[in-house]
Amino acid sequence: MAAVAGGGSGSAAGAAPQQQAAAQQAAGGRQARLRESWYLALLGLAEHFRTSSPPKVRLCVHCLQAVLPRKPPARMEARTHLQLGSVLYHHTRNGDQARGHLEKAWLISQQIPQFEDVKFEAASLLSELYCQENSVDAAKPLLRKAIQISQQTPYWHCRLLFQLAQLHTLEKDLVSACDLLGVGAEYARVVGSEYTRALFLLSKGMLLLMERKLQEVHPLLTLCGQIVENWQGNPIQKESLRVFFLVLQVTHYLDAGQVKSVKPCLKQLQQCIQTISTLHDDEILPSNPADLFHWLPKEHMCVLVYLVTVMHSMQAGYLEKAQKYTDKALMQLEKLKMLDCSPILSSFQVILLEHIIMCRLVTGHKATALQEISQVCQLCQQSPRLFSNHAAQLHTLLGLYCISVNCMDNAEAQFTTALRLTTHQELWAFIVTNLASVYIREGNRHQEVCLYSLLERINPDHNFPVSSHCLRAAAFYIRGLFSFFQGRYNEAKRFLRETLKMSNAEDLNRLTACSLVLLGHIFYVLGNHRESNNMVVPAMQLASKIPDMSVQLWSSALLRDLNKACGNAMDAHEAAQMHQNFSQQLLQDHIEACSLPEHNLITMDRLLYSSRLRMDPPPAWPVSCERETTRTMLKNVAKKRGKNQNIFPKTFLQRRKSKFLFWQGPHRRWIDNHIMYIS
Repeated sequence: MAAVAGGGSGSAAGAAPQQQAAAQQAAGGRQARLRESWYLALLGLAEHFRTSSPPKVRLCVHCLQAVLPRKPPARMEARTHLQLGSVLYHHTRNGDQARGHLEKAWLISQQIPQFEDVKFEAASLLSELYCQENSVDAAKPLLRKAIQISQQTPYWHCRLLFQLAQLHTLEKDLVSACDLLGVGAEYARVVGSEYTRALFLLSKGMLLLMERKLQEVHPLLTLCGQIVENWQGNPIQKESLRVFFLVLQVTHYLDAGQVKSVKPCLKQLQQCIQTISTLHDDEILPSNPADLFHWLPKEHMCVLVYLVTVMHSMQAGYLEKAQKYTDKALMQLEKLKMLDCSPILSSFQVILLEHIIMCRLVTGHKATALQEISQVCQLCQQSPRLFSNHAAQLHTLLGLYCISVNCMDNAEAQFTTALRLTTHQELWAFIVTNLASVYIREGNRHQEVCLYSLLERINPDHNFPVSSHCLRAAAFYIRGLFSFFQGRYNEAKRFLRETLKMSNAEDLNRLTACSLVLLGHIFYVLGNHRESNNMVVPAMQLASKIPDMSVQLWSSALLRDLNKACGNAMDAHEAAQMHQNFSQQLLQDHIEACSLPEHNLITMDRLLYSSRLRMDPPPAWPVSCERETTRTMLKNVAKKRGKNQNIFPKTFLQRRKSKFLFWQGPHRRWIDNHIMYIS
């Protein structure tokens, strides 16, 4: 009995620790479930407050902060820090607190295995915050480390590569950005994602176009076209790739000034966006996580297609069509901006306004154009980056407006500021072309030295600085205009015929109209009335189709004088009446524009170049387009010729007196009302 009792007592003693352990385990389980339940309750409350209308951000933050004092497990703690950092970053201005939480989430999550979603989302958000605080040097190594450790997670690896490439692009380090996109394309190929491979390659093609590396662009776009056509997947994703591909092709043609050649691609693009608008979003997620990307939302793509259509219509001289599509795009943008604060929408809006402003100036609506210039100024001042990207264009638009209201000194100041701000070769050539037209019209002796220098830099016969067909044709026109003012009519005709040849080849209607009316004027001066009429009549018809008020004014004055000289009294009276109507419209619009308070913008050539808004020092002058001030050029020419020698060609001085006697007559204002600029 004793032995039995002793055995029973030993068995009970051995079972006690097991029961205690089981009890502790059960208590731990209950505690874990309790912790999970209050965590989920606080998380649910936080989400309820975040999604309220309007969001109750403070209460949301309080709920999330209540999780941390209870010493939650590492996973729960890291995720809570990420959620707090995300809410503070997106909904408040507490950048320091947001950064602190995101840094803790990134630090803690790196110690936890299989926790990629929190780890890489924290890295992505934290790098965005660093960039917003201009701490780019902190963002780059963070992204590089995240990219290095994310190779087993295709979605995040691709996303972080895109993000770092975007960062290099914003810094204008396009070489590094292209290298990263190339790495991304190869990685996407290895993980079997042809869709994301195409996105990487198209993005790289976009940057190569920005760098003007056309020899690399053409084979890359050919490869992209093959990938897009062969890829079989979600119809919306496939069509979005095609839109991306066609947008690159269209903008490439437009940058080259090939308005006629681009028409087939533009038509395909318009058909493609119509197809996308009829497709319903497929909620089935791709099986490959590397395919979880999209280029742009459908609504953004629609606005972008409107935008490139406006760009084409502006260059081709279809200004009513440009106006129609601009109105549609701006209406769509207003709707989107009510629900979406994406920065790209503001960029679309600014570019649309830039183009429609040029249309207004051509069609004789200067007052409306000036108000829209003021609107662009306000939009750019809301975003330092937007201002940095569009400051040169803003000054250029002000310069064009100054030409239209005959404020040539202000036009020169605006163009000079724009030249100082741009590193874009096409924009540089565009500004120089217009600045040359200002100097030609002013006829100031000191400006002639600048004019010769500018004309040499945009000489279309030798080493023209850009490949744009349109700008080269405009440069021939400027040379023709200059030769006309000098009285060298045969030379002027040669340049203008070259302009006509180039503009007809690519349907550059406005350049065609300008060249025809100037040729008609030359023939009129030479007494060849028949040939003059053959030029002026089609110029008038084309200008009416555009419509271009300045060319119509010029053409109607020439038709009036031609018909008078030929004894056609009725036709002369009709042309005189047309000229009077155009003059009255332009005069009324001129008075209205000059009376607006926004007209003061033309005198504030430093207003847009505000140090408060600038992020970087002024960009350097293009390598092949180094800047010389008027005084420097005068000194350089004087050194070459000797201080006591005349710095102007003798033949030019001999012609000056007769030239200005002629241009002070009634025909002078035809040129004064003629605005020379190409979009």
